[in-house]
Amino acid sequence: MTDAFKPFDQMTPEDYAAIGLRCGLEVHQQLLTGRKLFCRCPAGRFGDEYDAEVLRHMRPTLSELGEYDGTALMERKTKKNIHYRIHHATVCTYEIDDTPPFFPDQSAIDIALEISLLLGLNIVGEMHIARKQYLDGSIPAGFQRTAILGVTGSIPYKDRTIGIRQLSLEEDSCREVSDVGHERVLLTDRLGMPLIEVVTEPDMRTPDEMAEVCQIVRMLCRSTGKVRTGYGAARQDVNVSVNGGTRIEIKGVPQIPRIPLLVYNEARRQCALLAIRDELAKRSITADTIRWKSQDVTRIVARTHYQPIREAVDAGHVVKCVVLDGFADLLNETTQEHTAFAKEFSDRVRVIACLTRQPNIIHSDASSETLAVRDWKELHRRTKSGEGDALILVWGSEPDTETACHEIAIRATEATRGVPADTRQALKDGTNGFERVLPGAERMYPDTDLPPMVIEEARLARIRAQLPELVWEREARYRKLSMPEETIAALCARGRADLFDRLTNDLGVDTTFAAVILTQWLKALRRRGLDPSDLRDDDLFAVFEAHARGELGREGVRLVIARALATPTEVDQGVSGVAAELREIAGNAMDDREIENRIDHVISAADGALFPDVVTKHRFLMGRLVRQFAGRVDGARVDTMLAAALDIGKGGARRELRA
Repeated sequence: MTDAFKPFDQMTPEDYAAIGLRCGLEVHQQLLTGRKLFCRCPAGRFGDEYDAEVLRHMRPTLSELGEYDGTALMERKTKKNIHYRIHHATVCTYEIDDTPPFFPDQSAIDIALEISLLLGLNIVGEMHIARKQYLDGSIPAGFQRTAILGVTGSIPYKDRTIGIRQLSLEEDSCREVSDVGHERVLLTDRLGMPLIEVVTEPDMRTPDEMAEVCQIVRMLCRSTGKVRTGYGAARQDVNVSVNGGTRIEIKGVPQIPRIPLLVYNEARRQCALLAIRDELAKRSITADTIRWKSQDVTRIVARTHYQPIREAVDAGHVVKCVVLDGFADLLNETTQEHTAFAKEFSDRVRVIACLTRQPNIIHSDASSETLAVRDWKELHRRTKSGEGDALILVWGSEPDTETACHEIAIRATEATRGVPADTRQALKDGTNGFERVLPGAERMYPDTDLPPMVIEEARLARIRAQLPELVWEREARYRKLSMPEETIAALCARGRADLFDRLTNDLGVDTTFAAVILTQWLKALRRRGLDPSDLRDDDLFAVFEAHARGELGREGVRLVIARALATPTEVDQGVSGVAAELREIAGNAMDDREIENRIDHVISAADGALFPDVVTKHRFLMGRLVRQFAGRVDGARVDTMLAAALDIGKGGARRELRA
């Protein structure tokens, strides 16, 4: 076989249509509430410090229909020790499953309903809490409480609409600290925070469409000003399938720009796996006819120079060999960028057998890069395998290698069917790796701790009356104002769009100036270590109001905002930081006569200086004046008055310039 898939940057919409690419999204967004969803603990407090550690082990339970979920059974094989690090300021007994839940936070429900209405969803009459099993340890209870609030909506995208299947309100999971071997360490500060999940229909047909639709959903959520921002506050699950493949879920993509390459690589992987299936069929290898065996080969390779195996044998571990009949020359087949089919086996060994140290397998298709040729010949002889068979070696403890051999066999059997239904993790290089078996419907069942909650029409009417403008309509309106494109998205995403409308409509502030201050200048201050979220909209309105009255120049607006954030608030005097700075700067506004006097003074002070031309002199004097006025006067106004004083651009007599 050859790898005929085009490189990422050469793929076209027609290429994706030819393979039948279909994509859907699950967008998870933390809500900006003061407390967690089902308890009274504060939300949004993060830190690595902890007071205690709880150790737990997970085991699968039967669903309401008497069935086990496949993911739960897989997690059972891992035999993980789950360590929860707990801090008293962010966790109570609810999070560690020692007490029942409180009634859900009402502000979280309101925010979720608001976003549901913006997505055009049909709101449910009653909110029913369900339990969703999570046996990977990310939630101490072993399940997540979740509730569907809206179904069957849509958003506009280019010349069509994208279907929104549902919106759920749920609690967030733990943050992972480490996952090595059989030990998984988690922090509980994020656990239980209110989170919404927006699920789209599989209506996207290219990787770029996935990223663009995700951006629309993200912007819509942020336009409310009631969701958390920052790394990890929003995460996307990407669902991908091609003709002949199956739905694959790539979990926890933290950044939208990473989506296109992830989608491309998964589409490429599925096409490669289907080609491998077809090749196996040509070799008369099917799920019914596949043959494999495993054998302890520790003594055979004990003296190898291959360092990973040598270290394992020296540590008292065993080495086992799995023989896959008829699989020769397939393990090096490309599945993703810089990734071969062998990684499918390595991932299963890493996740399920918990042999996490890399490399954790070697194979005969890459024989020259690992063991000596004589070692591979001896392995073939001892295992009684033929040239058409593939050998995979794995090393570790006896129980772990036994699990690994069975998982290798399971993955080989799945290869005869094509694409297994996996949940996969997004890797930083744009590829993905196995995380767990794709969950089924068996993992969901009703929660018996909380009663259904009626969603009253009066509540919805109150929320509808306060809905923000739809983000795509607001963006279209801003584009008509000829604003910089980068400020449009930033305004809508950071929740300051309503303030922008007040500034431009009520005060007549220049649209570009207002947009730049509310987006780029506040972002620049954040990079300096200041927190613009400390400024209320009313504080910023007061600054622009002083500017509109002529008491602050444009530079003065920047100066007041920066100094207000950098200077401690005068709480004891009942004066906000902005008010204090306005009193200091705008309170000393200058009239034209005072400005002219200052101009005459700096011109006189520079009479002894040498300038090559009047333009250079003008620039020098302007710098002096800007520093003296400290933002109290608009720079353009001063520039015009200084130019007039120097007779720049006029035919009349100029002030004498010394050459």
